[in-house]
Amino acid sequence: MTGFQKKTKRFGSRDPLPWLAPALLVLAAFYAVPVLDVVRLAFSDATLFRPPSSYSLNSFVDVLTSSVLPDVLITTLVFTGLSVIALQCVGLTIALLLVRGERRHLPGMASFRTLVLAAWVVPGIANGLIWQMLFDEAPYGTLNSLLGSVGLGPIAWLSDPTMAMLSAVIANVWQGTAFSMIVFYAARKGVDEALYEVASVDGANGWDKFWAITVPQLRLAIAANSILVAVQTLNTFDSILALTGGGPGRATEVLALFTFNTVFYNLDLSGGSVLALVLFALGLGFATLVFGWLRRDST
Repeated sequence: MTGFQKKTKRFGSRDPLPWLAPALLVLAAFYAVPVLDVVRLAFSDATLFRPPSSYSLNSFVDVLTSSVLPDVLITTLVFTGLSVIALQCVGLTIALLLVRGERRHLPGMASFRTLVLAAWVVPGIANGLIWQMLFDEAPYGTLNSLLGSVGLGPIAWLSDPTMAMLSAVIANVWQGTAFSMIVFYAARKGVDEALYEVASVDGANGWDKFWAITVPQLRLAIAANSILVAVQTLNTFDSILALTGGGPGRATEVLALFTFNTVFYNLDLSGGSVLALVLFALGLGFATLVFGWLRRDST
């Protein structure tokens, strides 16, 4: 064996690090470096117009002891929790309907899938503006007009705190359902149809198949989708900014929007960096919980 062959063998599939090194460097450049810079700014006194001049824990103390932060965190958890549950349920339902329709060769399945995907490409600001028009509380507003046609009174979609939160969740679910649908559609297509055929022979009905076959087979997809949509929802602020502006009061001011307001309205770059780290910690904590559940469930 020549020296070149020995080097090639040593550099083979058993040593993946040289092959992964370029990807790791790219990830470090685009992800690790910005995160480290946010950490640096969080310990500084930087503003949007002034670079850091000193470093301390003052920004952490000011932000974490703020009387506003607990309400913002509760709003964030409520918005994220409702959105994740709804996105999972609606996305899974649409995916199962698509698979069932395709298996029965029903017409229009491709058009239905395209219609769901169309909402995904709408920018967040545009999504908020669209739903702001739909939730317009005037009698001629779209939804209130439809309710009025069947004898129901107008609903304070955006001025009532509870309804404003529900409106924000609806807008987020409408835009994000496509992603969940894709994840569940791909996972469901990978399930062996023989399992359902055997269950039918044993006399299982649709609900029995769903709970005994579909849900266990999609367990990993459900976990992965939970993490992805939770992180996506935690970072959602543009559609809420256009829909409610965080109001009424602070009823829909989630942590991402609070961070945006801190940096671009209060010009507090160090405080915004601290809030960004809090947001990062929430996403990391949720992912850790899901992975822990998966590990415990698999043992």
